[in-house]
Amino acid sequence: QVQLVESGGGLVQTGGSLTLSCTASGITGWYAMGWFRQAPGQEREFVAAVSWSGSSTYYRDSLKGRFTIFRENAQNTMYLQVNSLKPEDTAVYYCAAKSDSAYDAYYVYDYDHWGQGTRVTVSS
Repeated sequence: QVQLVESGGGLVQTGGSLTLSCTASGITGWYAMGWFRQAPGQEREFVAAVSWSGSSTYYRDSLKGRFTIFRENAQNTMYLQVNSLKPEDTAVYYCAAKSDSAYDAYYVYDYDHWGQGTRVTVSS
């Protein structure tokens, strides 16, 4: 059984930073992973994705420069570092994994496994 567990969310002031973590278990193979977020009353949106090796990444255009995705396969963990946080970054952040290695995956339906989410609240 595949399990993805996120951590690292919390309350942060505008301009602050956070690093979110996602630890995977029960999954094998060369799988790509990604982060999505869902703000209150909004649809879940793509944030970033990373290839199995970690050498290739893919970002939502509007988030480039402030968000960094990376992974440490030895730890079965993926990360999302977020800098210069803004109130509009407030959302539940979800970790997702695919069953294949194609990392240029932008849509919710591209991913096969999901975590429960970690909430990030940015105060103004």
